[in-house]
Parts: sequence; C-alpha cells; structure tokens
Amino acid sequence: MAGVLAADPGLADFGRDPLWITIVKAVLLFLFLGLGVVFGVWFERKLIARMQHRRGPSRAGRFGILQSVADAIKMGLKEDLFPNTVDKGLYLLAPVIMVVPAFLAFSITPFAGMVSLFGVRTPLQLVDLPVAVLFMLAMGAVSVYGVVLAGWSSRSPYALLGGLRSAAQVVSYEIAMGLSFVSVFLLAGTLSTAEIVAAQEQTWFAVLLLPSFVIYVVCMFGEAGRIPFDLPEGEGELVGGFQTEYSSSLKFALIMMGEYLHTFTASATAVTLFLGGWRAPFGLPDEGWWGLLWFFAKFALVFCFVVWVRASLPRVRYDQLMALGWKVLIPASLATIMIVAAVRNLVVNDGDRVLGIGIGAAVVIGVLAVWLRFDTVGQRREEAARARVAAEFDELSRSAGGFPVPPLDLPHYHGGPASREAAARRRTP
Repeated sequence: MAGVLAADPGLADFGRDPLWITIVKAVLLFLFLGLGVVFGVWFERKLIARMQHRRGPSRAGRFGILQSVADAIKMGLKEDLFPNTVDKGLYLLAPVIMVVPAFLAFSITPFAGMVSLFGVRTPLQLVDLPVAVLFMLAMGAVSVYGVVLAGWSSRSPYALLGGLRSAAQVVSYEIAMGLSFVSVFLLAGTLSTAEIVAAQEQTWFAVLLLPSFVIYVVCMFGEAGRIPFDLPEGEGELVGGFQTEYSSSLKFALIMMGEYLHTFTASATAVTLFLGGWRAPFGLPDEGWWGLLWFFAKFALVFCFVVWVRASLPRVRYDQLMALGWKVLIPASLATIMIVAAVRNLVVNDGDRVLGIGIGAAVVIGVLAVWLRFDTVGQRREEAARARVAAEFDELSRSAGGFPVPPLDLPHYHGGPASREAAARRRTP
C-alpha cells in the first residue's frame, strides 16, 4: 500500500513464518485470551464495585486477585448435572460452539507491527486475510448457533425464549454492524485488518467516520449480549435465558468464557477498525513492541467503557431493542455509506461534482423518507391516544354499572360528548 512505513506489515508478510513461530504465536494468543477472561472477570467486579462505592472481591489473594481463579476451580470440580429431557449431544456441544469461534475471530487482530520474536522478524498477528473483517463477522454469526442450540436442547421454555431472542437480535445487529464497516472499507480500500491499521497512519477512522463508529459501538453491545442489550439471558424475566438449565459447572464456565471472549473481540475490533489499532497518537513512537503497549492501552479503555455502561444503564425492553436495530441503526448505516461514497468520489477520486451533489441530495431525501416511515414519536403519540380512549371507556363503563369492555368501533372513537352519551346508553342496564 502506498505511503505505508516499512515497519507496517501487509498481506505479503503473512504465510512466510516458520511453523514453530506460528505455533508460538498461537499459544501466546491462547494464553492471552484464557488468562484475560480470568483477569477480566476480576477487573469488572472491582471496577463496578469502585463505581458503586463497594470493595468488591477482597478475600482470595491480595485485592481479591485470586477470586476468579477460585471460581474457575470451583466450577471445574463441581458435579456435572444433566436434566432428564435435554438433548445431551447438542447440550454439550453448545458451549463449545460459543467458545471456539471467539478464539478464531481474535486470530486476525493485529497487536503490533513488525517485531523480532526469538530472532525472527514477523508481524505480531497470527494471520491476516484479504477478507479478514468478513471472517470476523462470520465467526460472530457462527457463535450464535451455540446460544440457539443451548436454548433449544435444554427443552425449557425460558431457555428456548432466550435462544429465539438471541437469533433475532443477532440478525438485526449483525446487519447494522456489517454496514458500519462498509465506510471503513471505502476509505481504507481493503478488508485486511493489518492494512486497515496502516491506512490510519494520519487520522483514526473514529474521527473521519464518527457516525459509523457510534453505530458500531451500539451494535457492539447487541452483538456481545452485554447490558443494556443482554435480552437473551435477561435474568429478571427469563431466569437466566438460554443458560437456565446449565448448572455452575464446566459447561457454565465455557458459556461465561464465550461471552467474555466476544466482548474482547468486539473491543479489539473497535480498536483495530476505528481507533488506529496499535498506532500511537500524537506522533509518539509505536515501532516494534511499542505498538503492543498502545494496543493494550486502547483495548483496556474500550473494555472499561463496556463495564461503565453495564454499571450505569438498565436493560431495555425487547421491542425497544429490535426497533433500535431495524428502524434506526440500519437506515443510519445506509445513509452514512452513501455520504462517505459521495465524499470519496468528490475528494479522493476527484469525481464528478454533479454526481456527488446528486448522491448527497438522494441521501438526504432517503433519510427523511425513512424517518417519516418509521416515526416512532408519531407511533407513541397514537398509542398514547388509544390508551386514553380505552381508559375513558373503562371509567365510563364502571360509572354506568357495566363491564369495562370497549365497543368494537374503538379505533374510530374520538371521545366527543355525543359518543360518550351513546356509549353510556348502551351500557346502562
């Protein structure tokens, strides 16, 4: 890619490592994710406790650092129970399907540029592909099968509802998330994660593509199933959702690990595609192993933001979740793509000005049309008006000695005096 520093890896730098270097990088990535889940659970509990003026884990080890280790040992040694009605094969396979794609999705994440690892010059990234971002999206979609199968194989109504919710949620938010990436592809001119990071040498895409970044952040919570979008497991209404029939055993530990790994993957994707990856801000050094420091600093900040949202926001209703995905995020993503395409045609490629202006006008008209079509404010006003009409009929029926049942022409009732008198005469015994 033009303008890329010699230290920046490209697609040509992958596939040339000795086999033992590839194995070493895979083992290091596995250790990072495994230990990261243990540390992440402890860190989230301590950070939320700090926000709520509590102490959090404080008994096992100094500052409670060994609490997650103790929990992992306990879940690994507990008796493994199977409800009588479950499909045992799928019941055991579901947690594995949730974990394995999360590990694979992290394999395309660039942690730094070219480094010297045991005397071998190699990119600090396990693998890169011409369609690396699409591979990450595919792994996120495959992991949903684990949630759906966990709910279906449990043969429990609460678990089944949790699995169905997860399927619908991921379909809507995967579309919006994929559309938010299109603007990145248009500016970077590639789907390779290493080359996308290299394209942010001057300015991060979070600045150039702020609407797409905001859309991705919202979709990130829906994709990872984190509060306020953790509807598949909403404890207050589904008793744990898809994981209701999984006791606190090794299967439950795998499910928790899968959820945390998806949160890590979403955070790493935000850093890679929008926050410059391992690149340092303000021209600070980022060559070699310095890039690893900057990547982890950004990764930790994004994860802290995820925890902060969990500690601050309540769970939304399911209809609000789906309306946000289909009526707001997807139309906004499409409008952003059109605007970015028009700007790239005008500025980057020195395109036809008339064509760019036409595309911009079409985008504005399209956004207004979508807004008028899915005007949730107007829908809420209409629902409130119908609720007031129903309340008036109930009160009128009780005062007339009848039952609080509205007439069949309720949608055409406007609440006038003549109509109220007629309704009272109909209900008077």
